[in-house]
Amino acid sequence: MQTHNFFDNALLKKYNTSGPRYTSYPTALEFTEQFKYSDLVSTIGASPNQELSLYVHIPFCHSLCYYCGCNKVVTRHRDKADTYLAFLAKEIIAKAPLFKNYTVKQLHWGGGTPSFLNHEQITKLVVLLKEQFTFSEQVEMSIEIDPREIEMNLAEHLYSLGFNRLSIGVQDIDEKVQQTINRVQSTEFIEKFIAHAKHVGFKSINIDLIYGLPHQNIATFTRTLNKAHEMAVDRISLFSYAHMPSRFAAQRKLKDEWLPNIDEKFALMKLAIEKLCDFGYDFIGMDHFAKPEDELAIAQKEGSLDRNFQGYTTKGGGDLLGLGVSAISAIGNSLSQNTKELPNYYKAIDANAHAHEKGLKLTQDDMIRGEVIRELMCNMSINKNKINEKYSIDFDQYFAEDLPLLKPFIDDGLLSNTQNNIRVDQKARLLIRNICMSFDANLKQKLNQQRFSRVI
Repeated sequence: MQTHNFFDNALLKKYNTSGPRYTSYPTALEFTEQFKYSDLVSTIGASPNQELSLYVHIPFCHSLCYYCGCNKVVTRHRDKADTYLAFLAKEIIAKAPLFKNYTVKQLHWGGGTPSFLNHEQITKLVVLLKEQFTFSEQVEMSIEIDPREIEMNLAEHLYSLGFNRLSIGVQDIDEKVQQTINRVQSTEFIEKFIAHAKHVGFKSINIDLIYGLPHQNIATFTRTLNKAHEMAVDRISLFSYAHMPSRFAAQRKLKDEWLPNIDEKFALMKLAIEKLCDFGYDFIGMDHFAKPEDELAIAQKEGSLDRNFQGYTTKGGGDLLGLGVSAISAIGNSLSQNTKELPNYYKAIDANAHAHEKGLKLTQDDMIRGEVIRELMCNMSINKNKINEKYSIDFDQYFAEDLPLLKPFIDDGLLSNTQNNIRVDQKARLLIRNICMSFDANLKQKLNQQRFSRVI
C-alpha cells in the first residue's frame, strides 16, 4: 500500500472540520423521545432479520482516564456491579422473548470497563445471556479489557466461557503520557497477557492506540508503535484524540499547551499509518489495521466490510440489540437508545423492565442515505446501479442536490463521479467522513456540527 498517498498536508488541513464518525445514519443526535418503546417492539416484530448481534454495556471503571468521552461510572466498589447486573438481568429477561426467532452471531461487551467484573459476575452474565438467547455455534464473542486491574488467569476464564476475541486498551506506552492522562499501566504485563491469551487459544486480539494525547511526540510514539508490532496482535485500532473539554469535564485537566499542535498531530498520524503498514498490516477503513489474513482485511478486499456502533465489522446485515445503560440498538428500520444515566436506568427498569429513552424510525430516505454512507465508509466507492436496483431510484436524480457538494473533492482529485460509480481516491481515505457528509441530509441544517469531533 502506497501510504504516501494519504498525506497531503494542505488538503488535510483544508478538510479538517468537525463531523460524525457514522457508526449509524442518522446519528444518535437525531434520536427523539417521540419514538416510544412500543414503536421499538413493533419494528422488532416487523424486521426481516433472524441474525442478531448483542452489545452489552458495562459502565464501571476503577479510575478516570482524563481523555475519555465514554459513558462510564468511576468507582472502586465492585458490589455496585452486582446491583447493576441485577437490573441488567431484568432487562435481558424482558427483551429476550422478542428475539426468540433470532440466532446470536455476535456478542460484544463494551464500556466503561467490562473487565471491572470479577470472574463470578462475568460467568453469571454469560450464562444468563446463553439461557435467554439462542447462540450460534460459531458465535463471535468479544470483550474490552483494561489491563490495569486484571490477573493473568482472566484469559483462561473468558476463553472457557466462549469468548474468542479480546480488545485491550493500550493507548500509549510512554510513562509521562500515561501519568498525564491518569492511565499508568505496565507494558510488560500487557505484553505477557497477550502472549498468554494466545497460548490459551484466543485467535484474535486487538489493541487500541490513540494519537494526539498530551506530551506525545515522534520519538515516544515510535516506541509505542514498535512495541505494538512486537506484541504481534491481529488488529490495531488507531484513534484520534478528540479534545472537547466543554463536553467532557475530565478533559479540562489536560492543558491545551500539553497537546500536539495541528502539524505535530498530523505527523503522529502519518508516522502511525506508515509504520503499521510497513509492519504488514492492511489499512482498514479510516482507523483500523489488520493482518492480511484477518477477516476484516479479507472483507475489505471482497467489498463486504460493514460498519455498526462497534465500528468496522464483518458481521453486518443483521439486527443489533444494545443492553444496559446508554446502549444503542439498530433493529429493522429503527435506531434506539437506552437512558444514559445510571440512576434513571435503575428507575426505568424497576418501572417498565426496559430503559428505552429515545430513537428513530428510519424513512426510506434514511435507509438509502445510510447505505450510501456505509459503502463509502467501508469500501470507498458506490455502485450506483446497485443502489438503483435495490431502492428503485435513479441515483443521480435522487441525489441531484447532494452531488454538487462533491465538486471540491473532485477538483482536488480526491474522488471521481462517473455514470455508474463514485470512487474515492486513496489519498482521500483520511477524509472519508467529509465526503460522507455530502450525503447527510441532517447536516444541511449545520446545527449539530459543533457536537462532533474533528475528522483528524
